[in-house]
Formats: sequence, structure tokens, C-alpha cells
Amino acid sequence: MAIAGTSWGRYPRARQAVVPLHWRDAPLPHVEGSVLAWGNGRSYGDVCLNDGGTLLPTRGLDRYIAFDPVSGIVRCEAGTLFAEILDLAVPRGWFLPVTPGTRFVTVGGAIANDVHGKNHHRAGTFGEHVRRFELLRSDGARIECSPSQNADLFAATIAGLGLTGMVVWAEFQLLRIEGPWLAQETRRFGNLAEFFALSSESERDHAYTVAWIDCAARAAQFGRGVFFRANHAPPTAAGRRPRRSRLAVPFTPPVSLINKLSLRAFNELYFRRAREGSAIVHYQPYFYPLDAIGEWNRIYGPRGFLQYQCVVPPAASAAAIAELLRAIAASGRGSFLAVLKVFADRPAAGILSFPRAGTTLALDFPNDGAATFALLDRLDEITAAAGGAVYPAKDARMSGARFRQYFPRWQHMLAQIDPKFSSGFWRRVME
Repeated sequence: MAIAGTSWGRYPRARQAVVPLHWRDAPLPHVEGSVLAWGNGRSYGDVCLNDGGTLLPTRGLDRYIAFDPVSGIVRCEAGTLFAEILDLAVPRGWFLPVTPGTRFVTVGGAIANDVHGKNHHRAGTFGEHVRRFELLRSDGARIECSPSQNADLFAATIAGLGLTGMVVWAEFQLLRIEGPWLAQETRRFGNLAEFFALSSESERDHAYTVAWIDCAARAAQFGRGVFFRANHAPPTAAGRRPRRSRLAVPFTPPVSLINKLSLRAFNELYFRRAREGSAIVHYQPYFYPLDAIGEWNRIYGPRGFLQYQCVVPPAASAAAIAELLRAIAASGRGSFLAVLKVFADRPAAGILSFPRAGTTLALDFPNDGAATFALLDRLDEITAAAGGAVYPAKDARMSGARFRQYFPRWQHMLAQIDPKFSSGFWRRVME
């Protein structure tokens, strides 16, 4: 039976059959049409949707296979959440090598989208820390992949959007830490030049760097924001432990709560209330601020929202980011959580890996129909002209022509794709 579903952005909607998986030794179910493994649905667009086909939810595959507390190497099933790994690892002195802005992603999803985080300048993407995995193909073949074993399939599966088959289990290296605390420093900046100076300065001595930027600011306030940098703190440090939050958005409002008035008011308040200086903070609020609010995606109303994350190369960063922000501010649309960060120049872990040398900007836009899509088209023009790219895991509408421009090695994927696996995203960009 077909079931209606959405991604985290709640756009687009798809109707697909759902066949949950529970045992890693079981074969793939025999179904008509295409299939796609589905982790925890935290992708924003349609890379995790398969309209007219079948989804294979993997959260039933959440078991640990091996964990070495001395070396920090863990092997687990692909449906294991990052949150569950943190529960195991942090008390034993280990942390995720790379983590995105939510801990409610699965290992399989992290591989399929080659997720990145606040430490790209030090650690790159999650795929760089994956040692090996088992891939289950639609013909029943189980293939162990690593950088030295079935290397082409390994590189195609990392950032491969779930198209090469289903990752059954994965083995990866954790990061040694001394406790759950971070030594964080908060700095305001008044313009983009100050942001780039802070970023360059911070990358030398800080493992984690990221900035919030006021996407609604104009005139003298244009380009202002708040910069956060941090390192894992020594075991003698201690701060306030986060309370177990029960906050949640209880229902979907009839219209989006994010509009011109609420956005400007929130951004003004956030900038002015940012406390400059140093503090010892727990890892959860630093890495996962929105995880404290359950179902926060409901605030955008029944039509959902679209996230836009782009990266532009270093030579074009200052001009392109300024042009992007001007276009967003002029539209009156934007996000209360706009993220700005500089990526390092590192070899890509996967064929379709998104991070590359340059500056990345990520924002959410309420789905207001044609006006929102027109703005995103304008942002695409700016990004493409600068030689940049847009992140497939956050996308719900890029054209095939843009995709091929953003990812010029896309044809290297074709020989590795499993003919049974597909997604709404892939069919859209391959039209």
C-alpha cells in the first residue's frame, strides 16, 4: 500500500510503499519498481524520497557489531543514530569524528550524504573516517568496500545518495576526547570582512568554527553576525549540563510562523543577546541547538520549507556571499538560523561529495510558492556564476543542468549505481 510521506523540509510530498528492515542478514524484499534505503528522514528535500516506488526504512538495523574502547573503532548497523553512538562513546572518552547539526541522523544516511560539520577545516567529512562497510545490492550480492577493496564502489557510495545499494553496516574511527565539555568563545562581527578575518584566525587554534549571520540585515548592519569557535575541554572543566528537554512544537500552524516581521525581530534579538566571551559548554547545545525542540520543522506551516545550502570558491567568496545575502535581504525571506562557514581545501571523500574549498551558506525558506522558488533560482544564478555548488541533501528543486554543473564528475557514478535503487532527486536531475 502506498503511504504519503515527506522529508524533514516537508516538501515535496511523495507516495511510496514502505517495507521496514530488521535483520542485516536478510535479503532485500522483492518488490515491484524501484527501492531506496531510508534512515531517519532528516534530509531536507527528495534525496530520501521515492515517489511511486518503495522505501526501505533501516532504523530496525540499529545494533552494534563491535567497539574497541582502546582504539575508538566502532562497527555498527547502518540504521544506528549518531545520538546512540554518542551515548555509547562519550562516557568512554570518544566522540564522533564529524557531525552535522543534528544527532538524529543514521550512519547510513551520513555516508549517503557524506555529512560535514563545524570541523571541516580539521577533519573533513564523515566519509573520510569510514574504514569499510558492507553494501547489499539488488542482485543479492554483499560487497565489502574500503579504500583498498572495491575502491570505486566505496567512492561512489560515500555521498552516493543511496543509489549504489544499501549500506548494511559500517566501520569508522571515533575521535578521542577527555569529556563532554567544550571551551567555547563567542564573538560578534559587524560585517563580512570581519567574519573572514575571524575565520582565518580561528582555524589555526580551534577545532570547531561556525557563524550565525543576520540574513535580514541591510545598510550599516549588513553582514553582521555571531562567530562561535571551540575546542574539546580538559577533564577538569565543567559547565551546566543540559536539561532533558520536553519542548516540542505540538502541532502544525495553519501558516508559517517565519515571516518578515518575526524574522527581523528574532535576528535583532539574537544578535544583541549574544554573550561575547569564553564559556564551558556541553557538546549538545553547541553542536545540536535545534535538537532541543522536537518537531521544529512544523513552525513553517503545512507547506513546509526549503533549505538552501551552497558553497562558493575562495576567490569568489567575499563577493558571492555578499550578493547572496543582498538577494535574500531584498526578498524579505530567510531563516532564523543562517549558518556561514569556511570549508578547507581537502580531497573529496566521494564522487558527489559537496564540501570543497570555499565558503558555505545555509538557510531555510518558508515555502511561499512561486516567490520562494524565484528567489532560489536567483541564488542558483549567483552560486553557479561564482563556480560554486548546492548540497543535494538540502535540495528539493535544482535542475539537471545545474546538478551537472555543480558536480562535473557525476558520470563516474553511473557505472556503480544499482539499477533497482532510485530517488525523487535522482530522477529529477537525470531528466
